Amino acid sequence: IEELYEKHRMADDTLLKKLIYRQIDSVSTLASKYVVANEYDKMLSSVGSKFTNAYTSFEQTGYMNNIPSNEFEKWLKIERERFGKLVLRLFHTELEAVYEEFNRSQDSDNRKIRRALLGGLFKKHPYGTQTTIGTSEHLKNPSMKKIQEYFKTYYVPNNMAICLSGDLDPPKTIKLIDQYFGDLKPGNVPKFHSIEEGTITDIIKKEVYGPDKESVTLAFRFAGKNTDDEKMVELIDLLLSNRQAGIIDLDLVQQQKVLKAGAYPSFMKYYGRHTFYANPREGQSLEEAKDLLLSSIEKIKKGEFEDWLIEAVINDMQLERIRQYETNWVVFEFVDVFVHSIDWEDYVNKIDEMSKITKKQIVEFANQHYKDNYVVVYKRTGKDSTVLKVNKPPITPIELNRDDESLFLQDFKKITSEDLKPVFIDYEKEISNTTLKRDVELKYIKNYTNELFSLYYIIDMGKNHNKKLALAVSYLPYLGTTQYSPAELQKEFYKYGISMDVNTGDKRSYVWITGLEKSMKKGIQLLEHVLADVKPDQKAYDDYVDGILKQRADDKLDKSRILWSALFNYGVYGSRSAFTDILSEEELKSIDPEELTELLKEMCSYKHYVFYYGQKDTKKVKKIINKYHKGPKNLKDYSRETKYPEKDTDKNIVYFINYDMVQAEIIFLS
Repeated sequence: IEELYEKHRMADDTLLKKLIYRQIDSVSTLASKYVVANEYDKMLSSVGSKFTNAYTSFEQTGYMNNIPSNEFEKWLKIERERFGKLVLRLFHTELEAVYEEFNRSQDSDNRKIRRALLGGLFKKHPYGTQTTIGTSEHLKNPSMKKIQEYFKTYYVPNNMAICLSGDLDPPKTIKLIDQYFGDLKPGNVPKFHSIEEGTITDIIKKEVYGPDKESVTLAFRFAGKNTDDEKMVELIDLLLSNRQAGIIDLDLVQQQKVLKAGAYPSFMKYYGRHTFYANPREGQSLEEAKDLLLSSIEKIKKGEFEDWLIEAVINDMQLERIRQYETNWVVFEFVDVFVHSIDWEDYVNKIDEMSKITKKQIVEFANQHYKDNYVVVYKRTGKDSTVLKVNKPPITPIELNRDDESLFLQDFKKITSEDLKPVFIDYEKEISNTTLKRDVELKYIKNYTNELFSLYYIIDMGKNHNKKLALAVSYLPYLGTTQYSPAELQKEFYKYGISMDVNTGDKRSYVWITGLEKSMKKGIQLLEHVLADVKPDQKAYDDYVDGILKQRADDKLDKSRILWSALFNYGVYGSRSAFTDILSEEELKSIDPEELTELLKEMCSYKHYVFYYGQKDTKKVKKIINKYHKGPKNLKDYSRETKYPEKDTDKNIVYFINYDMVQAEIIFLS
């Protein structure tokens, strides 16, 4: 099979290629009789593995599993077998999956934007000249020999890391890794010589087309990972876009100058980029949306931001790091420092180093680097004439022999593991229940992990009870109080390391704050102030309604929204569901915004309960909540819930929607 693929790769004649592939298919069908499919998955399932996956980026390929700690040695045995020697079984059928992934990427407008953006930023470096999945020509001419060579070159211990986080005994763990992986021989890994990019001196404009909604994306190029550029850009990014009190958050999103906007940094080993994006409002051009993004950057260049915001951004970074360490996925931080050759000490001290950066330094850096030296990509709605589909060659169905077992699996099954000593949660013990004023129930869980807290007000009433409730909740971020303007309110929460949010589902609504434990008292004061004193704003409401209508129009172009929301709900419920039973344009425009603010003020006048997770003891929490959580003595019952019965049918039905894409996406419902 390997030799046939080489002949296929070298052949120039199309007919000859087809004839050789017919041979590949024939021999592969014979070879499949000697293969047992999916044994890797079977073994991982037997040890209780979750989140089994792999990914490839520019500078790394990662393989991940989440396994019980008592099965660690068995997992090592599996992985040692996998990484010890490459055997390409069922190659031509596995290749079909890669073809499909490539074709799927052709359907993604976001991938088109990214390719165009990177192509403009990096005209010489592989970051912009090649994608991780390659071109259609690469996929049409695969080589098993080249794959073997690649494996032998790069899959060697001096180019690998095993990154672990969890319930481990370090000395015992290292001993086991040495036992299973210690005999792997190092190799001569070719040194990658980075390609120097020239200076970008003019604005580079790109356009991409696709069926999805319009958007604009622009990016500036910087030096790579673990440089002064990275620290400065990450700081500037949060000053601009921290989802709460950044310049873009307040000036563009909260003031509803665009439908959506934000920014994010992305740093690789040799270069980094700072990316900005916006979705326009109805009647707004992409060029206008771009200019609004640039106007936010200009405020950084002019120093038009408050001094306290720098300290708040540093606190926000510390907060995010604490949250990262709440789960075993902190392992990705180990991956990052390994791939980019960063000392762990540098990583740990990074935020402290950033805290020394002054406003003067930020302004100087911004003026030096954010000029007419960016790449802008205009994503327009329209037909894309550049889409290339890889046509899959005809493949004969093969025998999978799923019931057979290899000798390796048979031996593996004989290995025993130590029993876990699980700690089962006693909910009666771990969740304390007490009663606040007005017979409001307080559920309390102690946080033994870190200095963060969460406080929720939970109401078992949602969109199915009152369609205007969800409208009111989403209107809240654009409003202020008698004491604070909308922007001042967000800044006040951000100063104290607190996030506030409100959410309405079909049957339940939440009002919550979360953040630093030391700010919990201030957080609840602000929360209660907002709920008691929120003020309507007619202009903000009119803009809000215009935004809803534009978002609805955009949703009709979004294939995921069409399939997983619209068509999915139609398949389950038919034409009437919570998805379709929404306020019309006429109804939206006729609503008095004061009616919505009154709904917000009344949320906690309905029956509800409170949930707290944090470090304070129950008595302190109860005392603080009772002091600030006001409301009527007698709580109201919920309004009647609208029921949406599922369709009852005994027939097989196919619903389909046409969309400009090279693939088909299918959902089975029963």
